[in-house]
Order: sequence, then C-alpha cells, then structure tokens
Amino acid sequence: MKAAVFHAPHQPLELVDVPTPEPRAGEVLVRVAGCGVCHTDLHYIDHGTPTFKPPPIILGHEVAGTVAEVGAGVTSLTAGARVLIPAVLSCGHCTLCRSGRENICENSQMLGNHIDGGYAEFVAVPAKDVVHMPDDVPLVEGSIIADAVTTPYHAVVRRGRVTPGDWVVVFGCGGVGLSLVQIASAVGGRVIAVDVKDAKLETARRFGATAVFNATTTKKLDKEIRALSGGGVDVAFEAVGKAATQEVALNCLATGARLVLVGYSPETLPFNAGRVMFREIEVLGSLGCRPVDYPRAIEMVRQGHVRLLDLVTHRFPLDRIADALDTLRGGDAIRVVVIP
Repeated sequence: MKAAVFHAPHQPLELVDVPTPEPRAGEVLVRVAGCGVCHTDLHYIDHGTPTFKPPPIILGHEVAGTVAEVGAGVTSLTAGARVLIPAVLSCGHCTLCRSGRENICENSQMLGNHIDGGYAEFVAVPAKDVVHMPDDVPLVEGSIIADAVTTPYHAVVRRGRVTPGDWVVVFGCGGVGLSLVQIASAVGGRVIAVDVKDAKLETARRFGATAVFNATTTKKLDKEIRALSGGGVDVAFEAVGKAATQEVALNCLATGARLVLVGYSPETLPFNAGRVMFREIEVLGSLGCRPVDYPRAIEMVRQGHVRLLDLVTHRFPLDRIADALDTLRGGDAIRVVVIP
C-alpha cells in the first residue's frame, strides 16, 4: 500500500510502498477514505516533538473509512461497514477506563504516535474501538470528527459544562476553536470568539459567535470581554496553546468561572493563586474525548449543529501530502484532509 512515512524532524514525509497490515485477532483492517491533517503532526515534523514509537512511523490520527477485512473473533463488524477511528485508543481495563475516563487511559495508544496512522491506504485497529458512521455523514470530511470535533465536544460538554445562557469565550479560531464555537453555541452558550485573523472571525460569526475580537487590534482585550459579558465570562476555552493567551483567558473570567485548556503548550502558565482561590476559579485541562461520547458528537454533525463541510477547506490526494502540510502551516486553512 502507499503510505507517507515520517523518518525524522525537519524532513519531508516520504511517500513509499509498505506492506499492507494484516488484522490480528480482534482487529479490523480499515480502507482509509480520508485522514485529517492536524497541527499535532506539525509538532513532530517541524518542532521535534518525539513520537512515542520511534520513526519510521506513519503519521495521521483523524481517520474514517470502510472495513476491508476483519480479524479472527470479530463478529460486530463486516466488510464494507462505514467507520470512524478514534484518535486515541483506550485499553478498557485500567483504573481510569473503569471509572469512565477512557480519554486519559493509562495505556492509551494514539494513531500516528504509538502506532501507524492514517496517512496510508489502510490501517489496522482493534474492532472494539471503531465507531459506526451514518450514511448521511461523508467519510472524507467526516474523518476530522475523530479529533477536531470530538475534542471540542468533550471540552464544552464534559469539562466546560456549558449550559444555556452561559457567556463563553473561545481563544483561537482554527479547526478545533471553530468547533468549540459551534458546539458551545449549539448547547445554548453566548459565544465570543477571539483570533488574529478577520477571515476566521467572520467564519466564527457564521458558526454562531455572538461577538468577535481581533486580538491584534483590540486594546485591553480582557477588559472589553468582561464589559461585554457583564463582569466576566462563565467559561473560557484556550485553543491556541500559548501561555500569554492562557493568561488573558484567565483574566476574562467572572467569579466562580472556569478556564478550560484545550491547546497544548509546554510553557508555564503564570497566575495569581490567591485570586484563583478567593474567587473559586477552576483551571481545567481537556484531552480528547471519551469513546461513549463519539456517537453524540457524530450526531451533532448529522443534525447540522456542526457544519462539517465548512470546516474542511482543503482536500489533497495522499501523493500531495507535502502540499497539505504546507497549507496547514500557512494558517489560512481551517481543516485539511488527505485522501489516499
């Protein structure tokens, strides 16, 4: 099969022929219809963030497709079934999994990090992890649900606990941020979107944002947001992954409110612990999505609460993976998909 293989940081992915994986007992072989291109892949390629499995490894963790073959003992799926593969696979038996927090499984395996991912024609994964995709959700664009929709769903519904009437601010209007905007709006939040690009802010308006702010042209951004929301927002989501942005987001909160960190950052977040204590501020991390919530996120797409086709702005064949990555680097794309 054709695959784009990662060999080392600061090197282009190599498009080569590799053996097609054979599904082991309990696994299915999935023919990849589409694989989302994520900034996580750029961390490996451009910034030297190590993959758990040393290279060579096939990157790509947002995968949808059809079952091509089933391994021994698999009775729940048959060839031709339309499926979505969660970005992170859980073990199901560790303490965290058994307490309903499979998204932070102690033995988790991520596609394109621990095991070969979806920048290939086929990928083999445990049958227990794949999720049915309805016929009216497209597989190519639907691949991004595996991360760019389910991660925001978990952040909004489970960690942020957004309820109707809440004031919400979203920092960063990339693929994840714009899904945060849509989902927070769909559950009844009054959403403020913040970015540095006017085009993305206009998209946020179309996706349900009540107000938008360009961070490069707004003086005293936190003060403006507090004034608009009547003293501070109930929930702030930071999807940029920068300590400076996280600090501004924290300053936008009302007493008793929550800051949810969705963007990855290796930086230290400076904050006044006394202020956090006295005002009962919550600072929460949010990672991935519980498997039980994948069908709920898919249903939000199916019902039109998340405008999937508008999120995917660029599509490339696998042999143009370099162009796909460059498009993501350029910053104007919302979400990019490769089609093996």
